[in-house]
Amino acid sequence: MRKQLYTFFLSVAIQVLSLWPAVLQAQDYSGKVNTLIGTQGNGWSSGYLYPGATYPFGMVQFTPTYFSKQLGFVINQLSGAGCDHMGNFPTLPLSGELRTSPDSIINLRASLTKEKGTAGYYATCVNDSIQAELTVTERTGMAKYSFSANENRGTIIIGGGVAATPIQVAAISITSPTSCEGYADGGAFCGFPTPYKVYFVAEFDASSVSLGVWKNERLLPGEKFAEGKNSGVYFTFDLNKKKEVLYKIGVSYVSVENARENLKTENPAWNFSSVKQSAANKWNQYLGKIEVKGNNEDRVSQFYTHLYHSFIHPNVCSDVNGEYMGSDNKVYKSERKYYTSFSNWDTYRTQTQLIAMLAPNVTSDIVMSHQLFAIRSGGGFPRWVLANIETGIMQGDPTPILIANAYAFGARNYDTRSILKTMRYGAEVPGANSQGVLTRPGLEQYLEKGYYDASAMLEYTSSDFAIGRYALQACNDEPVCNYYTNRAMKWKNLYDKETNWLRSRNEDGSWKKQGDDWRESTYKNYFWMVPYDLKGLLQIIGGKQEGEKRLDELFHRLDASYGDEWFASGNEPSFQIPWIYNWVGAPYKAQHIIRKVLDEQYNSRPDGLPGNDDLGSMGAWYVFANIGLFPEIPGVGGFSINSPFFPEIILHLADGDLVIKGGDERKEYIQALKVNGKRSDSTWIDWNDIKNGGILEYSLSPKPNKAWGTSVTPPSFGN
Repeated sequence: MRKQLYTFFLSVAIQVLSLWPAVLQAQDYSGKVNTLIGTQGNGWSSGYLYPGATYPFGMVQFTPTYFSKQLGFVINQLSGAGCDHMGNFPTLPLSGELRTSPDSIINLRASLTKEKGTAGYYATCVNDSIQAELTVTERTGMAKYSFSANENRGTIIIGGGVAATPIQVAAISITSPTSCEGYADGGAFCGFPTPYKVYFVAEFDASSVSLGVWKNERLLPGEKFAEGKNSGVYFTFDLNKKKEVLYKIGVSYVSVENARENLKTENPAWNFSSVKQSAANKWNQYLGKIEVKGNNEDRVSQFYTHLYHSFIHPNVCSDVNGEYMGSDNKVYKSERKYYTSFSNWDTYRTQTQLIAMLAPNVTSDIVMSHQLFAIRSGGGFPRWVLANIETGIMQGDPTPILIANAYAFGARNYDTRSILKTMRYGAEVPGANSQGVLTRPGLEQYLEKGYYDASAMLEYTSSDFAIGRYALQACNDEPVCNYYTNRAMKWKNLYDKETNWLRSRNEDGSWKKQGDDWRESTYKNYFWMVPYDLKGLLQIIGGKQEGEKRLDELFHRLDASYGDEWFASGNEPSFQIPWIYNWVGAPYKAQHIIRKVLDEQYNSRPDGLPGNDDLGSMGAWYVFANIGLFPEIPGVGGFSINSPFFPEIILHLADGDLVIKGGDERKEYIQALKVNGKRSDSTWIDWNDIKNGGILEYSLSPKPNKAWGTSVTPPSFGN
C-alpha cells in the first residue's frame, strides 16, 4: 500500500513539475511593464526613455523619440541615452490626402495623446483622430493604423532623409503601390559623427490609390525616388472599405536585401495580434527570470519596468542570415549573434552583472562582440559603440571591467586568453585605439608618473583591478593579477594629505584645484570610487569614523546635479556609494539610505527617474536595490547587501533558483539573516554561495539594529 501511495504521489508531483514552465509562461509579466515611466523630465534628471515597442536585446525600437515626439515613429533608438541620436525612417499616419510637403516632419506638428505602453507594445492617438498601435519582432516593426469612421482617405508618410539628428546621406524608393525601400546614415551622437548605414524594406497590407515623394518643401506626386536631407515618401489609401492599414518594416545594417530577408523570415504574414503576442511571450521569458511577490502593485510595476529596461540593450546587429557590418566596415558572417549599443562607462556598474546572471549565453555573445570589434578596429577595446561606430563618448577604460564582471557572474562562453591580451594591449600600450579613438588617453603619463586627470584615473585604476581579477579567475595567471592589482593602488597618488581628499594633479605633479577633473560629478562623490580597496581608503583618511562622517554629509540630499556636492541618485559615479556604509561599520545606514532613494527618487510617473537610464544602468540599479544585493567590486563575483523590499523574490538562475524571503516595504532594517539555512552576520554574500541556487531568509524591523553586520568585515583587496 505504501509503495502504491508513493508511486501515486510521485506521478502527481512529476505532472505538476512538468506544468511549471507553462505556469511561468502564463504569468503576464509584460503587462506589468509601464513604458511611459521615465519618458519625461528636465535635462540630467530625466530618464531619457522612449515609450515604444522593442524586443529583448532586439535590433528594432519602434517608437516616438524622446527628443521629438512630433517626428513620428522611428525604427531605432537607445533607451535612456542623454543625447539626440538615431531615429531613422520615421513614419506617421495622417488624415486625408497629403497636400503640402512634410519637409522635416516636425513641421507637421503632430500630436500624440492617450499613450499606453507595455513590453513589446505601444499605442497612442495621432492628432486626436488616428489610433496607432506598434509592436515588433527581433528585427522588424509592425504598425496598425486605425483611421476615424468619417475619413475617406488616409496617408502614411515615411522619412528617408529625416532622423533625430540632421542627416545628408539618404535614399528612398517606392517599389510598388504597397512597398518601398531605402537607406540612411546615422547622423550624430553627442556631437560625434556616427556615419553608420541602416537599410530598410517596408510594406503595406493595402494598395495605395496615390503616392509620391517629397524633398524639403517640394511635394512631388507620382514620383518614386527621393534622396538627401528632409526627403521621404508617402502613400495614400482609400478608407471606404477598410479603416485599418497595416504597415511593417524590416531593417538591416548590412543591405536592403538583408532587410527584406529579415522581414520575410520574422514577419511574413499580416497578423498584428499574433506578432504582439509573440513579443509579449518573449518578454515574459526574460522578465519571468525574477519573480517578485507583494501587494504593492505600483512598486511591482516599477520593478518589472526597470527589469525590462535592463534587457533592452545591447542590441543584436546581425541579420537572420548571420551577416553583420564589422567595425572595419566589412561584412562578416557568424553563427553566434553579434551585438552593438555599448554604453560601457554606464553599464559596467550594474547592468552587465544582472544580464550575466540571468542571461549568461546572451552576455557571452556580447563579450565576444566586443572582442571582434576591437580586433577589427585597431586592437583596443571601444567604450561607447553605436551600430559599428566607436563614438569615444565618456572616459576611462570600462570594457575590461564589463568583461571581468560578465565572467565573474557566470557569462564565460568565449576564449578568455585572447580577451586578456586585448585588455592588456589597451592598458599597456600608449596609442592603443579603436577606430582612432584612444583606449586610454593619457596612458603614457599614467604609466610613467603614476597619475592622470582624477576621475579618468580612478576609472583606469578600477579597470586595472578588474583586469587583475579576470587574469586570475579566467586565465589562472597570478603574476598578471598581482601586477595589475598593484597598479590599481596608484589611486593613492591622488591623495592630498593637506586636504585629506583625492585631488587631480598637473603633469608636473603639482595639485590642481580641488574641483578640477571630476567628470559629471564632484570630488565628494568620486572620492568613493575605489570600491576594491575601501579598507585602504578609510585608513588613509583616518578610519571608519571619518568615513561614516563623510557619508552622512554626502547623503544630506539625494538629488545632486553634476556640480552639486551631495549624493547623485541619478548618475553612475555615485551608484555604489550607499553600500559603503557596510564597510564603515554602519550597515543600518545603508539600509535606510537605499530605501530612501527608492521611495523618494523613483516613482511610476513619466518623470519617475532621477537621471538618465543609460541603456539599462539605472534600471539594473533599481532591480539590485530592491532585491537587496549589489555588485560593489569590479571583477569580483559577490554582493554587498541591504534589506529586500518584497516579501518573496525568486531569481531563476542558470543552475538553480535563488529564493529571497522576508522583505517588507514597511520594515527597512535587518535584524538577522540566514544564508542557506545558516545564520550570517556578514554584509557580503559570495556569488559562489548562491550561483547554483539557495535561500536568503531575512528578519526585518522598523527599528535599526546597529550591531548586525558589523562583526565581519567585507572584502577589500589593497596591499
